[in-house]
Amino acid sequence: MMDQRIDDGLSPYRVFTRAEWAELRQDTPMTLTHDEVTRLRSMHDHLDMREVEEIYLPLSRLLSMYVAATQRLFRAQQRFLGTEDAKMPYIIGIGGSVAVGKSTTARVLQALLARWTNVPKVDLVTTDGFLYPNAVLEREHLMDRKGFPESYDLPALLRFLTDVKAGRRPTRAPIYSHLVYDVMPNHWIEIDRPDILIVEGLNVLQAGRLPKDGEAIPFVSDFFDFSVYLDADEDVLKTWYVNRFLTLRGTAFSDPKSYFHRYSWLSDAEAITTATAIWTRINLVNLHENILPTRQRADLILKKGESHGVDEVALRKL
Repeated sequence: MMDQRIDDGLSPYRVFTRAEWAELRQDTPMTLTHDEVTRLRSMHDHLDMREVEEIYLPLSRLLSMYVAATQRLFRAQQRFLGTEDAKMPYIIGIGGSVAVGKSTTARVLQALLARWTNVPKVDLVTTDGFLYPNAVLEREHLMDRKGFPESYDLPALLRFLTDVKAGRRPTRAPIYSHLVYDVMPNHWIEIDRPDILIVEGLNVLQAGRLPKDGEAIPFVSDFFDFSVYLDADEDVLKTWYVNRFLTLRGTAFSDPKSYFHRYSWLSDAEAITTATAIWTRINLVNLHENILPTRQRADLILKKGESHGVDEVALRKL
């Protein structure tokens, strides 16, 4: 029997070591090649085949069970109501700090889930596309709050999720360019009734302040059927952010079209000082105020160590 540690006997989570979680893969087949795994990871992540096998294949197996159970429940409700509503997509939310590896996790899950035996249609959307354009953020003096809840067009994001859940087709989501650091005008990704939709972003699990009068106020997380929070210690996140900044200085920042092109000329010492200041002034504040408080709302918490690998997994009990 696995040692499923529960912190104080009252925790809503079962906590697994990496080795314990890896055992839950059982006979789930590896459907990705080494080259595919390499292409899926972000430049600063150290994702490898072992990480996929030990962390993401067990998660894929779990999600296959959850999706099947949700479909059975949906059909039962149809029979009860005597309706023939279109099948609603299963929506997975992925949240966590800047530099924790959300994009890599989202892409790996998308690739694995799309290769289930029933070959579901799996789409991926990042909430970056729902940031207000820089012109709006500058006008409202919010550029230094970019990534904070108030910097997103929340009504547009909620309308998008409502349309997806309602089965409207096609539904469009705006596209964000990390090169120019802005939403791209008149550029969209079409989401056309997927079986599974993955939504990745910093604050996707945030609930916000509840109304005193009990008025119905939807939150992004209300649309999720399952949610994942990527976790790491603050000092580790800071190191990853600074290292990513140093890497980008010689890659994306060197492009004259890059919003951060001015940083490409910094020395190593200057780049480290600049990245540390940005982390402390913006990203750490956002982590403390808005992101970390949502961790306990997730169905699954993946705790990463210094090597970028997941060391511990916490699964919410049903």
